[in-house]
Formats: sequence, structure tokens, C-alpha cells
Amino acid sequence: MNDLSAIKDVSDQVQARVKRQPKPDWLRVKAPTSPEYAETRRLMRDLRLNTVCEEAACPNIGECWKKKHATVMILGDTCTRACAFCNIKTGMPAHPDPDEPENVAVAVGEMGLEHVVITSVDRDDLADGGADQFVKVIRRLRETALNTTIEILTPDFLRKDGAIEAVVAARPDVYNHNLETVPRLYPTIRPGARYFHSLRVLDRVKQIDPTVFTKSGIMVGLGETKAEVYQVMDDLRSADVDFITIGQYLQPTPKHAPVERFVTPDEFADYAKMARAKGFLMVSASPLTRSSHHAGEDFVKLKAAREAKLAARA
Repeated sequence: MNDLSAIKDVSDQVQARVKRQPKPDWLRVKAPTSPEYAETRRLMRDLRLNTVCEEAACPNIGECWKKKHATVMILGDTCTRACAFCNIKTGMPAHPDPDEPENVAVAVGEMGLEHVVITSVDRDDLADGGADQFVKVIRRLRETALNTTIEILTPDFLRKDGAIEAVVAARPDVYNHNLETVPRLYPTIRPGARYFHSLRVLDRVKQIDPTVFTKSGIMVGLGETKAEVYQVMDDLRSADVDFITIGQYLQPTPKHAPVERFVTPDEFADYAKMARAKGFLMVSASPLTRSSHHAGEDFVKLKAAREAKLAARA
């Protein structure tokens, strides 16, 4: 089954439903209206930068942009894959913008970010999957934002030899790659990816540089079982992943995968408790948790947790 066929199958399932489930109270957020939101939006437009906050319809955009915390999405706004959960458009992307690394650096400087998250669309059309653009952005930030820590959220670089190694060599502070869901659901939810390859990405990062923090996240509410989520936690710990995020999946449009159920805050608390018991240094699990939500504050806690762990071993 190819990506587009999988999306059609999911779309057919959605159309068969009489009505979509209403959001529970704990998932309702206010529409963004702050002056800071408008200023952040203007800055991104002026610098021709895309953000995953907008493209993925993140529910936290109002909160984050009010603080001028935007997650920059490099390599364009068009993805070469068609995942059933994602709101980013699919098609043939444009050539990477040579001015993008400089524009990202300018944006980080104007927003005064102490911690920045850089992500991208999948670029299966490029020989290196877009790895070189990540490297250029990281290097430029190291030159211009000396006090800013850098977190990257990369695609899987499937069949792109040397891509992971090149990005790790640029020395980001956090390397994030999301598993997104449990392996059983990959054929319909993430058809262009491979679960164990994504797990291998995170394992490979630690092999290359054990000092880099690794991070991954999944969505729940897609039909997974609690036992399957626990197994994903075990798989991530086997790859020595430091930080796990778990959030509620929200259906972007009727054409996307339906929400099977809304996971309660109490269930998220149970997931967080289990993740900590399994040895993650940092856990974020709540209905509105997203990979880059509160990333700066979480990075400070992550560093403190590692230092405490090392001190306990001494």
C-alpha cells in the first residue's frame, strides 16, 4: 500500500462516521489574539520562514507565540510523504532556500530565544534527505547565537546514508525524532516510515555521541493499547532515549485519521508515572503535550536530571 492509498482508506473510514467526536473540556484552548502572536507571525513572514506551529495546526500556538517561542520548519512547507495524522501538505517541494540558515539565525536573534527547536518536512527527493540544511542551520546558529541551545526534530532519513552522522557531527544539544505511534499502526498512520528504522535513528545518535540528549514522542488516541504504549517506552529505553513526550492526537481535517478516543488526564498521568519508572530522564505526558511545547524549560530540567543521575553514580 502506498502513502496515497493509505490516506484514501483512512478518508473512507472517516466519511463512514456520522459525526466526529466533540473535544472534551481539557482540550479546549483560546484562539490566539495577543500582540506578541501577531508580531511573531509577521517576523516569520518577513523572513520567509515556515513554522510547524502553523503548518501542523498546533493547539498550543497561541500560548507559545505569545512568549515568542516558534518552532521553525526548514526545507519548505511541502512534504514528500502523506502521513494520515499530519496536516502538512504533500507534493514535490521546492529546492532548499540557500538563505534559510541566515534567516533562521536572524529570527532566533530577534525573538531572543534561549532554546530553539528546528524541524523539517520529509525530503525524500534530496540525496541526503535534507541533512545538509540542518547542518548549515546549526552551524550558523552556533556563530550568531552563542547562548542559545539547539534542539532538532528530524525526519527519519530513510535510505539516506551518512545523513544522521552529518547532523550529529554538527553538535545539536537535543536530537529528537518522533516514533509518532505504535508499530501496529504504522501501515495506516505512518505508511512511508518504518518503526524499527526510526528506533534505529535514535540508537545511532547515541552511538555516535553519547553526550547528545535524545528525545522522541508518540500520539495516543489512534487505537493503540496501553500495553503497546508501554512496549514503545521499553523500545525507546533500549535505545537509551532520554526524553519521551506523549500527547493526544487531534484530527486536523475530516480527510485525516479519525480520533478513536480522547485519553483522559488521569491516563496521561499514569503514562508519565510508568515512563519515569522505566528510567526516562524527562517525561512530558498530557493531552496538549507536543514535541516542542515548553521545550526550553524542559531542556533545563533534562540537564539537571542528568547531572543528578551522574552525581548519584559517583
